[in-house]
Amino acid sequence: MGIPAEEIAQVRAATDIVALIGEQVALRKSGLRWTGLCPFHSEKSPSFSVNAEEGLFYCFGCKKSGDAITFVRESTGMAFIDSVRMLADRAGIELHEDDASGDGKDRTAYLDAVARAVEFYHDRLLNSPDAAGARSYLRSRGYDGDVVRSFQLGWAPDDWDQLAKHLRVPDKILEGAGLGFVNKRGRPQDFLRNRVVFPICDPGGRPIAMGGRILPPAPGAPPPERHEPKYKNSPETSIYSKRRTLYGLNWAKKQIVELSEIIVCEGYTDVIAFFQADMPRAVATCGTALAEEHFKVMRNFAKRIVLAYDGDAAGQSATGRVYEWERSHEVDVAVCALPEGTDPAELAREDPEALRAAVAAAKPFLQFRVDRAIDLADLSTAEGRAKAAEAALQAVAEHPDALVRDQYVMGIADRCHLSPDLVRGRLSAHVAGERSQPERGRGRSRSEEIPPPSEEYLSDDGEEGPALPPGPVDRPGIEALTLCVHRPDLVGDRLEAFLFHDPDQRAAFEALIEFPSLQEAIDSSPSSVASLLRQLAVEEATVDTTIIDDPVSAVLAQLLRSNVRRELAELQAELRRGEIDAAESSRQVSQAQQNLAALDDLAKRTEAERALLGWLEMRGERA
Repeated sequence: MGIPAEEIAQVRAATDIVALIGEQVALRKSGLRWTGLCPFHSEKSPSFSVNAEEGLFYCFGCKKSGDAITFVRESTGMAFIDSVRMLADRAGIELHEDDASGDGKDRTAYLDAVARAVEFYHDRLLNSPDAAGARSYLRSRGYDGDVVRSFQLGWAPDDWDQLAKHLRVPDKILEGAGLGFVNKRGRPQDFLRNRVVFPICDPGGRPIAMGGRILPPAPGAPPPERHEPKYKNSPETSIYSKRRTLYGLNWAKKQIVELSEIIVCEGYTDVIAFFQADMPRAVATCGTALAEEHFKVMRNFAKRIVLAYDGDAAGQSATGRVYEWERSHEVDVAVCALPEGTDPAELAREDPEALRAAVAAAKPFLQFRVDRAIDLADLSTAEGRAKAAEAALQAVAEHPDALVRDQYVMGIADRCHLSPDLVRGRLSAHVAGERSQPERGRGRSRSEEIPPPSEEYLSDDGEEGPALPPGPVDRPGIEALTLCVHRPDLVGDRLEAFLFHDPDQRAAFEALIEFPSLQEAIDSSPSSVASLLRQLAVEEATVDTTIIDDPVSAVLAQLLRSNVRRELAELQAELRRGEIDAAESSRQVSQAQQNLAALDDLAKRTEAERALLGWLEMRGERA
C-alpha cells in the first residue's frame, strides 16, 4: 500500500499549516512567524513556532518539529498514510493508492457520512412538515432562522431508518460513524429518533458527532410510554472522543483567542445562549464531566477558564482536581455565580445584561467554593458558624499551594467570628487528613494522569529517535543557515561547507545547496539534520536584510571570526608541539589578524573575505 511521492508533496503544498495547527493552538503573528503554546508539552511562555510559507513547525521547548503531516501524526496518533489521507480529503485532493483499504479510508468515509447526516437533519428541520413541533419548540427558546442556520440545527424524524435509507452506506460505516446500528432483525437503524439535533464539530468545523434533545411533551399530553433521557449523544468513535471534544469550540475560537477567556457550560443550549447574549466564547462538554483532556485543549486557546454551570447545587459541585489542572496547565479557573434555580439559557433570554455581568464578576474557583459553603450556612448560631468554617476549610484544604490556603484563613475567621489561630490549626488538620488519604476520591484514572514532557519525536521515516541533546549552539552557523533558508537568493556561492564546524550544521548547509527546495532538503536528511532545518524555517535572522547593505557579509564575518579564532588556537598548539616553526606561525597569525580587522572596512572587505577563506581552506586540507 502506498501513495505516490508527488501526491504526498501536493498534499503538503495544498495544506495551510497555520489554519491546520490553529484548530488546536491559538497562533499569533510574530514577524515572519506564527507563535503559540506548544500542544505537545505544558509551558507558560510560547515556544512553538510555525513558518507558513515553508509549511513547517518547530518547538524550541520539547524540540518536536515537522510539517503538516507530522503535526497530524503527533496530535492524533494516526499513521503516516492515514494522516496524508486526512489532509488530502481536507484539501479536496484525490489520491491514487496501490491499495485503497485501511482505517484511514474508513475515517474519511465516517467524516463524509456525518457531514451528510448533518445536512439531512438540517434540511428536515427547515423544510419537513414532521418538524413543525421542533420548529415551534426552538422558536419558544428564542431561536430564529439565523440561529438555526448558524449552528446547523436539525431534526431527526420519528422513524427507525430515515437517515440510513438516505445515506445508503455500508453498515460498517453507519456504525463506525456513530449514526446507527444493526438491530436484532438485522436491519440498519438510526441512532437518533424524534429529537432536535445539535451537530458536534471538531475545532476545524468538521462535523464528527451529534447530540439529540427530546422535545418536551405538549401541554396536556399524556406522559410518554417509556422514559427517554433528555439528551442523547453519539457514541465514541474513531473520529469522536467525548473527553477531548468541546461543543462550540469551532465557532467560539475567534473571540476566545482575542480575549484569552473561554466560558464552559453544561449543555448545547447554554452555549447558544451565550452567543445570543453577545459572548460568543462559550463551549460545552458533550455529556461528560470536565476532564483533564478538556483542559489540555482549552489551555492552547485561553488563560482564563470561566465555569458557567446552572445555579443549583448539582451544577456547582466542585472537585479538587481543578486545582491540579490550574497548576499543571497554568490557567486560571473562575466560577460564574448564577442565581439559584437558573441556567445560562434562561438568563440569556430574560436578562442578558445580568448574564454578562455574572461572567465579568466570576470568582476564582476556590473563592467561589468558600463563599458558597459560608453563604449556605446559618451564621446566627455558634454551631452554624462552626459548621460553616469546617465546610469552607475542607474546600481550602484541597488546594495544593500552602500560600494560597493561608490567604483564606483570615476571611473564614472574620466571617465565622473565630480565632485566626484556631482556624489555621483546623486547616492544618484538614490538610493532614487530605494528605494521609490520597485515594479518597482523589485518585487519578490512567487517562487523567499528567504525562511528563515528551523526550522523543517521530522522524520522517516513522522511526522514533531521541530529542536533540542540549548543548552549546554554534550561533554564527545558525545565523548563516537561517539566511540560507530564508534568503537563498542573497547567499549564492559565498559560503563554504568547511565554515560550519558543527557536523549537523555542515550537513544542513550541504543539503540546502544540493536540493532545490527546503522540503526536499528535509526529506533527504537524517533526523537530527531535518529537525535543525525545521527549526531554521521558523527562526528569523538577527541580521536585518532590509537595512544592511550586504547581509551575507555580516553573517560571513561572524563565521570567519569564529573559524579563525579556532584555527589560531590550533596554530599555537602546533607551535608548542614543534609541528611549525615560530617564524611561519607568527606570519600566519599576523596575516589572519590583519584580514580580520579588514572585514570592518568596506573598501577592503571583499579581499579580506577571499584571503581568510583561502587560508581556512588551506588549513583544512593540511589537517
